[in-house]
Amino acid sequence: MVSDILQTTFLGNTVAGYGIALLNIGIGIAIANLLKRLILRRLKRWAKRTTNTLDDQLVNLIERPTLWLLYLGSCYISLQNLTLSPSVYQLLRSVGIISATLLLVQLLGSVAEYSLRIYGFIHREQPNIRQSLNALIPAVRVFLWAIGIVFVLDNLGFDISAVVTGLGISGVAIALASQGILQDLFSYFSILLDRPFEIGDFIVIGDMAGTVQQVGIKTTRLRSLDGEQLILANTDLTASRVQNFQRMAQRRIAFNLGVTYETTMAQLEQIPDIIRKIIEEIPQVTFDRAHFASFEDFSLNYEIVYLVNTKDYNLYRDVQQQINLAIKQQFDQAGIEFAYPTQVLYLNQPNSSEKL
Repeated sequence: MVSDILQTTFLGNTVAGYGIALLNIGIGIAIANLLKRLILRRLKRWAKRTTNTLDDQLVNLIERPTLWLLYLGSCYISLQNLTLSPSVYQLLRSVGIISATLLLVQLLGSVAEYSLRIYGFIHREQPNIRQSLNALIPAVRVFLWAIGIVFVLDNLGFDISAVVTGLGISGVAIALASQGILQDLFSYFSILLDRPFEIGDFIVIGDMAGTVQQVGIKTTRLRSLDGEQLILANTDLTASRVQNFQRMAQRRIAFNLGVTYETTMAQLEQIPDIIRKIIEEIPQVTFDRAHFASFEDFSLNYEIVYLVNTKDYNLYRDVQQQINLAIKQQFDQAGIEFAYPTQVLYLNQPNSSEKL
């Protein structure tokens, strides 16, 4: 009796076949729940032990789409053993493709958003990161949904070549019309990801210099030393050589001074020691070298090099002033004269014994 019922055919499949399919679905759901218990729960416990909430958010974001993808996969595998009519098979296939694509896009979007949030958390001390991420996350979502829609249409049998061609032609036309804006936009993302400078950095681009105030989607704003605001296109910044003085760990200073040709040999030998002692007595300054470097038209030149162990420009100028004043004082005490442009004429005096 039972065997007759199991062998009863309904819509091209026996009752036993339907039972096996349902059993496989149940086993798949059980395995999915078991994996949830073993893996996701451990991930949740690990996330709770961390100090930030980003790990907890990631587990919550991936839990639901991952579980439903496992359910959907078990149903798809279980139904492969059934003989279905073309219309029913096409209906189930379409529902499966749409559902799987929605879940997969949601999962990838969650992972991408989490990755960007982690990047923002690592660089949370930068005030422009939050603004940049808020602009980047929606763009990533739109990109993923666009790929998902194209994938679904292609697998459902729609001819998307004409659509893609039309989008391509439209994209080219839009790109040509807004070429400058798109270049600045891509430069903005390049600045965001590569981070050649940050808000508050003092940078030099060509003959312009200033402190970075804002990095926008199209332009970057600097505040110059004179007080005016400099507005530069992002494309100009990425195409230029940028000097970032904010990341300077120490400042290397080289300067020259000249003494007269009348300076004695003992004084010439004494000058490097005088300069070395002056520089070594100044805090936050490291003496490098001082050498008699060259013979010039009006002077005997010395080259002096020292390091200021800070990036503070005002402190460097204070140090240089202190060094200059000390050198002037020490040279006056030692009777050493600084050189200045002079010209000496040597004339032949007539011999008194010669007859005029």
